[in-house]
Amino acid sequence: MSEERAIAAAEALGIAYAVTRHGPVRSLEEAAAARGVEPHQLVKTMVVRVSEGDHRFVLVPGDREIAWPKLRALLGVNRLSMPSAEAAYDVTGYVRGTITPLGSSTPLPVIADASIAGAISIGGGAHGVALTVDSGELIAVLGATVADVTEVSGASSTS
Repeated sequence: MSEERAIAAAEALGIAYAVTRHGPVRSLEEAAAARGVEPHQLVKTMVVRVSEGDHRFVLVPGDREIAWPKLRALLGVNRLSMPSAEAAYDVTGYVRGTITPLGSSTPLPVIADASIAGAISIGGGAHGVALTVDSGELIAVLGATVADVTEVSGASSTS
């Protein structure tokens, strides 16, 4: 089972974690409430395709989205894309909505947005499963590159 792979990876990396299980959620706010965190603490793991056979994980706070010009500049490329759900599964072994850098079938370089701090909740490899971890510890064990690669999500911004 995929969640067991993610949990085993967390244990193998020696990071402290707490598992949260919840039912279906329909929004960022519902997911954050079910996990007992604020929306910005719910961190999405996005798979980005740099080129054929070259992908990255990008850790994005729940209330933010990838700022494509910033990410392209960081990677020194003119074009990036999001792989199809099938391609993301082929690379990670996780279905979209459950993807985590922990236990991915293909180890990928990780980019963590600079706004990520403190306790965060990341996908646990299965729907309704999350791991709460210390962001600094996760970033360190993954050898993640920390950079400003997101912007406030249009759907979540207040005006």
